[in-house]
Amino acid sequence: MYQIDFGKPQSVHFIGIGGISMSGLAEILMDEGFKISGSDARSSELTEHLEARGAAVYYSQKAENIKDGIDVVVYTAAIHEDNPEFMEVKRRGIPLMSRADLLGQMMKNYKEAIAIAGTHGKTTTTSMVTEIFLEADNNPTISVGGILNSIGGNIRVGGPEFFVTEACEYTNSFLSFYPTMAVILNIEEDHLDFFKDIGDIRRSFKLFMEKVPENGTVIINGDIENWQELTKDVGGRVITFGSSRANDYSADAIVYDEYARPSFDLYIKGEKRGRLSLGVQGEHNVYNALGAIAVSLEAGADMEAISRGLIKFTGTNRRFEKKGELKGITIIDDYAHHPQEIEATLKAAKNYPHKRICCAFQPHTYTRTKAFLNQFAEALSLADCVMLTDIYPARETDTLGVSSADIVALLKEKGVDAWYLPTFADVEKFILKNCTQGDLLITMGAGDIVKVGEELLGH
Repeated sequence: MYQIDFGKPQSVHFIGIGGISMSGLAEILMDEGFKISGSDARSSELTEHLEARGAAVYYSQKAENIKDGIDVVVYTAAIHEDNPEFMEVKRRGIPLMSRADLLGQMMKNYKEAIAIAGTHGKTTTTSMVTEIFLEADNNPTISVGGILNSIGGNIRVGGPEFFVTEACEYTNSFLSFYPTMAVILNIEEDHLDFFKDIGDIRRSFKLFMEKVPENGTVIINGDIENWQELTKDVGGRVITFGSSRANDYSADAIVYDEYARPSFDLYIKGEKRGRLSLGVQGEHNVYNALGAIAVSLEAGADMEAISRGLIKFTGTNRRFEKKGELKGITIIDDYAHHPQEIEATLKAAKNYPHKRICCAFQPHTYTRTKAFLNQFAEALSLADCVMLTDIYPARETDTLGVSSADIVALLKEKGVDAWYLPTFADVEKFILKNCTQGDLLITMGAGDIVKVGEELLGH
C-alpha cells in the first residue's frame, strides 16, 4: 500500500471530496502544506470552504480532472471501478488509496488515536469527546461526521497528542485504522448490502478491537450481547459502560428537563461520582455520554471538564436539531435511518413539548428497507402520525421490489395514522393541511428529507 510521508507535502486528489469525512481529511492535509484537488457531483458548503482555502474542486467526475503532477489519489467506498477518474488514475499508474487507508495512516502521527465505532451514536459521542477535550485544553485533532459549531465545521487540527475520529464498519473500512483506544457503542444489524448477517458484523467489530495494541484500551458497551466473546483476544485493557451497575461506568436516577434533556448519577466501579446533565435529548445519549466519559477520564480529563463539556454539547446538525417553528408547529430534523435510531429519537420526543408527534420519514436504501420492514413499522408506530416519502436510493439502483407504501400498510395494520406521500411536495402539502399548533414535526432519515422542513420554514 502507498505510504504518505506527512513531513513531505505532495499533490493529492480526492474522488468524492464533498463527503463529510473526505472533506475533513483534505483540510487536515491542507494544514500540513499539501496541494489538494478533488471532484464531486455538486457544490456544497464543504466544497466551497475547501475552494476558499485554495483547493481545486471539479463538479463532475471525468478523466480530464486527473492533471499532471498528482502524486496520489484518494477515493471513497462509493466510487466504483467504472468511475472515469478512477479508470484514468489506473491507466496512468498513479498510486491509489482508500479514504480509510488515509485516515489509518494519519492516526499513526498521534500519541493517542481514539476511534469511536458502533452502529449508532458515533457522531454524537465523537462530538461529546470533542467538547470535553476542548474544556480540558487537550488541543485535539478531530474528524467528525457532522457539523459541530464549537469547531466551526467537521474538522479541527490540533496538536500531536490526540486524534479523535469516527470509525465506520461499512465495507470493513475501520479495519484500516490504527487506534490506541477503540470505543464500541453498540453492534446491530445494518449495512446488509455488504455484511451477510449479525455474525458477520460481530466478526468485523472483533477484528477492529484486536487492532488495539497491548498498551491500548478498548471501551465497550456492556449491554452488547456476549461482549466478552468479542474482547477475549484484545491485547489492551477492556473497560465497560452500560445500564448495569456491574459495568465500570453506569448511570442511575435518570430524569429529564422540559426539553427531554437528561440528568443522571454517574457510577464508576459501583461508586457514585456525581451528577451530570446533558445538553442533548434522550436516554440513548446517556449511554453515548458514558462512553465519552470513559474516553475522557482515560485521556486525563477531570470531572469538571467532563461536566462542562457535556452540558455545552447541544448537538450536531441533523441530530434532533430544531429547525424552527411554523404556525405553532415545532420542526425538528433527525438523521435516524435504522429502526433502533428511530425508536430512540421518538422516545426522546415523548419527553419534548408536544400535542402530537408527527414524523415524516424517508427510508434510506432499498436493502435496509427490505431487511427491516417490520422493525421500521414497529419503531415508527411510536409517532401519532407518520408520513412516508419515497425511498432514498443512495448508492443503490435495484429497488428489490420494496416501497415506502409497504411500511405504510404495516403501520395501518397497527392502527397508526400513516400516509404514503411519494414526493416532498406531497409531504409539505399534507403538513400544511393536517399539522396544527402544538404539534412536534420530525423530518427523519439519512437522505435529503431535511429539505421538507427547510422549505416550509423558507430557508
